[in-house]
Amino acid sequence: MSGATLHVIDYIIIAISLMISLAVGIKFSKKQKDTKQYFAAGGNIPSWAIGMSIFATLISSISFLAYPGEGYSSNWIRLVQGIMVPLVLLFLIGYIVPLYRKVIGLSAYEYFEKRFGYFARLYGSLAFVFATFSGMGTVFFLLSLALSSMTGFNILTIIWVVGIAVVFLTLLGGMEAVIWLDVIQGFLLIGGGIIAITVILLNTEGGFGTIWDTAMENEKIGLGPFNWDFVNLTFWVMAFNGIFYAIQKYGTDQTIVQRYLTAKTDKSAINASIFGVLMTLPAWTVFMFIGTALFAFYKATPLALPPDIRPDAVFPYFITTQLPPGLVGLIISALISAAISSLDSDLNCLSAVGVEDYYRRFKPHSTDADRVKMGKILVVLSGLIAIGIATIYVYTDDEGVLSIVFMLYAIFSGGLAGMFLLGLLVKRANKKGAYIGIITCILYTGYAILTSTTIGSGAEERLLLDLGSLNYTQHKYMLGVYSHLILFFVGWAASYLFPYQKVDNDLTFYGYLTRKRKGVI
Repeated sequence: MSGATLHVIDYIIIAISLMISLAVGIKFSKKQKDTKQYFAAGGNIPSWAIGMSIFATLISSISFLAYPGEGYSSNWIRLVQGIMVPLVLLFLIGYIVPLYRKVIGLSAYEYFEKRFGYFARLYGSLAFVFATFSGMGTVFFLLSLALSSMTGFNILTIIWVVGIAVVFLTLLGGMEAVIWLDVIQGFLLIGGGIIAITVILLNTEGGFGTIWDTAMENEKIGLGPFNWDFVNLTFWVMAFNGIFYAIQKYGTDQTIVQRYLTAKTDKSAINASIFGVLMTLPAWTVFMFIGTALFAFYKATPLALPPDIRPDAVFPYFITTQLPPGLVGLIISALISAAISSLDSDLNCLSAVGVEDYYRRFKPHSTDADRVKMGKILVVLSGLIAIGIATIYVYTDDEGVLSIVFMLYAIFSGGLAGMFLLGLLVKRANKKGAYIGIITCILYTGYAILTSTTIGSGAEERLLLDLGSLNYTQHKYMLGVYSHLILFFVGWAASYLFPYQKVDNDLTFYGYLTRKRKGVI
């Protein structure tokens, strides 16, 4: 797809947006003197800002581009995962938030160490690191793909320029700057989505009615198939995947847990989390609808798309060819902001995990200044790794980036939700039992990947490991379900092989229930 040339007005708007981001980073740069300030914003952020930050972090350019691409090329089945998030979390968030604010200092994986020992903490943090790097690579790639198609600039150049800018902004202001940037970027994101839908509706003859009828005729709006089938992509695959995604994201993911610590009180943190959760589903739905509306738009008009265009690039193409100058700049600013709001958070949280889970372990006598310095070094290193992963994505030919995101989540989720639930719900669970569950989970994930991944092409295509009828034949997204269930149940059963160990009641759900009965909470 040939690149478009933006109007000077668009470049001015984009430049102003970036300068505002830089100004926010500079504003908070002088306050970053200790780890509590750099990684937790001193615990003084208002709940509405934290909620907007959670929203902006979860949306990112994956929602801005991949969801429209999915809505254009398929139906809404991948939205099912997002639908499950509020359904699950509205029941759990009131307990999860106070738990973390009570038992950890900074790293979410400190809970696992207190419950099951250091190996559990190490396993949890490594799973987070791998999943986060894969996600960051996707965000970098999607943003650069879009900007390349819009401006004509080389995609690799954009990856490096944006990457360096995000690293610089993260270095400057720490978590406080990250959150306030997210607030600005969240509003830009919402505005960009509203502008896009309005333009599509106004430019489609018959408006919403035409879009709806066309979508229904072509089976573009639907959450099925609803077959009880875990081999193909079905509603149930995405629903079960979404349940464990919600538990893992809000119960074990550093990018979310770290925000719980930035609030002044437990109640403020809970309100922020609920606010962020309730905003994400409407936003995901809006961007999925944009893709569906684009399908109807191009079907109802004589306008033709480039023959080789990827579904993920349809929305950027529409923006540059159908929107007037000024609006293009606003949409691109929202797109860039969506990516920055996710990437700066990921970098800060990767740095926090690196300092808390590794550096402090090997340098126990380091000063707070040493840890802040190491945190900034890790921001730079993490940024370079993410840029490298995005560069690899450039040469990956796949049916859609959103499918990559969900597959990588399934692989790198590592049973963390299962271990989290094991620690919370099973008082009998102990360290050795949990370790057996972890090892079993790793072996199962390795087996599933090796016996379901092919290499080569045509007549030369073969599985990495062919065990015949014993091959893993379920959908790969189900790895994000089975891994958690295996760790939970194997860890539970294996714990009975070892003597009972008394558990701190505050580390389990039963401690919460006890405090609630006594009226403490």
